[in-house]
Amino acid sequence: MEEFHKVRRLPPYVFEQVNRLKASARSRGADIIDLGMGNPDLPTPKAIVDKLCEVVRDPRTHRYSSSRGIPGLRRAQAAYYQRRFGVKLNPDTQVVATLGSKEGFANMAQAITAPGDVILCPNPTYPIHAFGFIMSGGVIRSLQVEPDDHFIPAVERGIRHSIPKPLALILNYPSNPTALVASLDFYKDVVAFAKKNDIIILSDLAYSEIYFDGNPPPSVLQVPGAIDVCVEFTSMSKTFSMPGWRMGFAVGNERLISALTRVKSYLDYGAFTPIQVAAAHALNGDGADIAEVRDIYHKRRDVMVDAFGRAGWTIPAPAASMFAWAPIPEPFHHLGSLEFSKLLIEHADVAVAPGVGFGEHGDDFVRVALVENEHRIRQAARNIKRFLATSAKQPNNVVPLSAHR
Repeated sequence: MEEFHKVRRLPPYVFEQVNRLKASARSRGADIIDLGMGNPDLPTPKAIVDKLCEVVRDPRTHRYSSSRGIPGLRRAQAAYYQRRFGVKLNPDTQVVATLGSKEGFANMAQAITAPGDVILCPNPTYPIHAFGFIMSGGVIRSLQVEPDDHFIPAVERGIRHSIPKPLALILNYPSNPTALVASLDFYKDVVAFAKKNDIIILSDLAYSEIYFDGNPPPSVLQVPGAIDVCVEFTSMSKTFSMPGWRMGFAVGNERLISALTRVKSYLDYGAFTPIQVAAAHALNGDGADIAEVRDIYHKRRDVMVDAFGRAGWTIPAPAASMFAWAPIPEPFHHLGSLEFSKLLIEHADVAVAPGVGFGEHGDDFVRVALVENEHRIRQAARNIKRFLATSAKQPNNVVPLSAHR
């Protein structure tokens, strides 16, 4: 039977191949150290859970909630932006709560995309940045570029070679998967360019609070006048270790926020009210919970970079995010990221995310997530050290077992 049109537009889900191998290995009793999926292992802070439990006992909160977010939650997000970035937002017209930043991005794509609209998108990037628009009938023009002096020329080329003219430009810094961070000067240049060329900016700032070297990543909305062309998405998943709660935000340009809010009103009733109240409580806190989460990831990053380096795999230290973007070791470079990821599961009991899952330009890398404790990260390094040593002595024995099945 022929697949439906939108399903046909989606490529095979690369990560599913890795997930099947993980499940198979675990069924055989293997202790897989999973550094693949960016699924935070840290518990949600107690004060946030306590607030949820307190509110959920009130039966009035069990009714349908508000799709755009209850007023107290939108005010809390606006207050956070004022404290953190010095950006003033109107909680009634410039803030909307989403069921996570991923869903917010997909809903925005539905709200603004006409069939054939061109979207400029980094490659590699988090998959929803591209496929949210592809599923909405858009066309992606990939930009293999970093937030540096080459960015604007690349976007200019993208505009020259796109018919029709691109509708929007996607930014994601700190980046998932590359962990690259943008400067405020970079954002100033991009905003000026977007205004000159009448292009929407959609910024994913999900990792704004996970940074390690003393320089908090900026928001594009800090640029004067950016709100004329920008919407920014944030998430509570990583900042407060609340991934399963599904709570995020879109903030910025009133026209775009209005379009998103209208589409959402047809699709959902918003998160469960006690979750929204607890999320507001978290945002209104003193920041201690955020600092504790950041400190844990910082320590894990340092352990990973040191331990993997001693194992023979040099990984650049990420400045932000909960990921490292790790180049495939030279002896395995020819395999590509998917086959190398399979090797690590089958021969080292370690799972990572193949870079090709984030775009074809990511195939020379794998993404390593800081979602295991320091002891488990060191164990992963020991496993990898043995694997690298064995492969150096017996190179013909490191073909992925899956290749023979």
